[in-house]
Amino acid sequence: MPELPEVEVVRRGLADHVTGRVIETAEFRGVRVARRHLPGAADLAERVAGNHVESARRRGKYLWLVLRAPDGSRQALLAHLGMSGQLLVEDPAAPQEKHLHARFEFADAGPELRFVDQRTFGGMALSELTEDLIPETIAHIAPDPLEAAFDQGAVVRRMKLRDSAVKRALLDQTLVSGIGNIYADEALWRAQVHGERTCSSLTKPALARLLDHAREVMLEALGEGGTSFDALYVNVNGASGYFDRSLHAYGQEGRPCDRCGTPIRREAFMNRSSFSCPRCQPRPRPRPPRGRGPERLQDTPSQT
Repeated sequence: MPELPEVEVVRRGLADHVTGRVIETAEFRGVRVARRHLPGAADLAERVAGNHVESARRRGKYLWLVLRAPDGSRQALLAHLGMSGQLLVEDPAAPQEKHLHARFEFADAGPELRFVDQRTFGGMALSELTEDLIPETIAHIAPDPLEAAFDQGAVVRRMKLRDSAVKRALLDQTLVSGIGNIYADEALWRAQVHGERTCSSLTKPALARLLDHAREVMLEALGEGGTSFDALYVNVNGASGYFDRSLHAYGQEGRPCDRCGTPIRREAFMNRSSFSCPRCQPRPRPRPPRGRGPERLQDTPSQT
């Protein structure tokens, strides 16, 4: 599933090619693309037509177009890319893709916007907006590390109170959004912390450095167009990202660690895979039974 850098690349493409234009007609094919819009695809198409695209925005892995109706009211056309969704800007005469689920024609007769989704996990829906122009349906999603609204100190304090695995906290979109499996593993590798370490066992400075690493690695990925492992993730022009060539942990099983040379290991985690260095990121020691010793682990110099 695309994570923050990949979605931000798409958002920037939409900002360049779609904002400032008026949607003349919209078409939604099948039931899955509009399944989150309860009145149905036909209603969604009717309500979107005639709107001015005011801006393209993102929070975490979600992106949306702020639409302004002729009467001045605003709504969000929220898009989730799912596992394989693509938002493509194309010439109206270009052949239609096999898995084309939505298309938007504009009043200026210029390039159209298409939503292509091979696995059909993505979709679109309208949502009311908060005062901060966040769709109400995702208002529970926390700010991401690239947002001005992101309060790292508050996130660190909340993480420190948790006895759950630190990687689980990084993936909790109500705590900090946008970080998925790829960039969590990369941030943990940079911080030399195993994902099973409990948040409470790490110092606040260590947690802050981990979030710094998450932000840094996502900015680096953004600079290379995101991470593409197959042809399913592309930008609005159909081009893939290249950050997969710069990954140190994720997907590197058996390859030597770029820091110490130890082969990277793969472990199961929350029905997915985690990748880490056995030497740089040692597994935490099991906690002693309650009443037989300290319940919280102490940080080691290499992990803080």
